[in-house]
Amino acid sequence: MNHTKGAQSIGFAESPFLVSSGSVVGKKESEGPLGKKFDMISKDDLFGEETWEAAEGVMQKKACGLALNKASMQPEQVRFLFGGDLLRQGIATSMGVEALQIPMFGLFGACSTSGEALALAAMSVAAGYGDYMLAVTSSHFGSAEKEFRFPLGYANQRPLSATWTVTGSGAFLVGKKKSHVRISGVTIGKIVDYGLKDSQNMGACMAPAACDTIVQNLEDFGRQESDYDRIITGDLGYVGQSILFDLIRKKGRDIKDNHMDCGMVIFDQKTQNTNAGGSGCGCAATTLSAYILPKLESGEWKRILFVPTGALMSTVSFNEGESVPGIAHGIVLEHC
Repeated sequence: MNHTKGAQSIGFAESPFLVSSGSVVGKKESEGPLGKKFDMISKDDLFGEETWEAAEGVMQKKACGLALNKASMQPEQVRFLFGGDLLRQGIATSMGVEALQIPMFGLFGACSTSGEALALAAMSVAAGYGDYMLAVTSSHFGSAEKEFRFPLGYANQRPLSATWTVTGSGAFLVGKKKSHVRISGVTIGKIVDYGLKDSQNMGACMAPAACDTIVQNLEDFGRQESDYDRIITGDLGYVGQSILFDLIRKKGRDIKDNHMDCGMVIFDQKTQNTNAGGSGCGCAATTLSAYILPKLESGEWKRILFVPTGALMSTVSFNEGESVPGIAHGIVLEHC
């Protein structure tokens, strides 16, 4: 049987496997430190389409295709698809996965959506609701700037605390077919709101949620920080990481020696002018697929805690002066 652990976690008696994955990115991401590790790169960030939103949908379709092809599977073999993006009504996802004709759950967890999708996919497989599930998410610099900040033609100046939305999509096939990576447990995050209202400092908005989920995971599973080779957050960047360290120390924990943030490794801060680092649904998802999973598959890392982080804001809430709550979901990934 599967077991609830502590207040917010689930441990799987028979762990579902992360069978395969696919990563698709744009030009700027290909020029970063991980550039050669992604499965597919487009030098045209419109991906041959006329709008940023349609381009994002194309990324999701291609990422799903890559994950399925690597496992030699067809869409009809997948029971459910869990997908989401940053845009209103999840339009990039609906346009992207329509052609696959897989029964779909549309999700929104902001930049934490890859964690939410993986958690639900793993829970569904472990519960016996299907042998295979797809989890997919994406973000696009152009579509995110247009919806949440300023159209690109405005050429606004970005503060040093701002992160750069990753143009990318990551898709993951979760199922019973054995692989070298299994999902042994999940910790579902709560909404944490410290009252911050600066949408240009999302690292600060998300760090409290990351702290809450990481500490809860350690408590629920009875583990120490050193029981993980890496504790990996999704989108905090340089500003958010510093805040996370301070918050966790106040909880009597210290993750400085084994922490990694996807937003800090996907871009070169010195040469790519991304200020505080990377963010967006595609940041954690593509880094997991291209960089983290190979280290687990090879056995270099035995166990990691993957914690994508999301800032739960909208244009409406921002314009009405509301604060920016955060959420983070923890996925325990192990080499096998």
